[in-house]
Amino acid sequence: MNVDPELGEVSRQGETVTLVFRRRFARPIERVWAALTVPERLSDWFAEAKADRLEVGGTIQLHFTGADYRSLARIEILDPPRTIAWTWSELDGSKASRVRFDLEPDGDGCRLTLTHSELPADESAGVLSGWHAHLEAVEDACDGVFTPWDTLIAREKRIAPLYAPPA
Repeated sequence: MNVDPELGEVSRQGETVTLVFRRRFARPIERVWAALTVPERLSDWFAEAKADRLEVGGTIQLHFTGADYRSLARIEILDPPRTIAWTWSELDGSKASRVRFDLEPDGDGCRLTLTHSELPADESAGVLSGWHAHLEAVEDACDGVFTPWDTLIAREKRIAPLYAPPA
């Protein structure tokens, strides 16, 4: 069986799942770190971002403008330029899950491991295709290039069948 190494991996823990994505980016670790932590760069590939402070306990307000969806990320771990982890929830703190980005240098680039855990199992297919589509825009964000919402949605629609649950 030929499995695409770019596909996210899913493991189930009761009613929740953990999603893991592994990527290699041809950008130095510091540039990828900026794409994950600097609000302007996060806005280029993920969602419009406003951070109160980049430290443990700080928050990042996320606005997915194309879907008019707002959420909150509360920083739990910050170890520049290696790890940032946050609790991701609705604005009122409900529906919390955990997102962690780990970086390691790799020659002239770096490797990223994204782990999204404690996600309700019934939301996993959409979140998998969403992360997959957004991660395709990280290298552009490293270079200060914005990826439009329409492009992200087109990528997500193209990828979604790969993550559809078996019939």
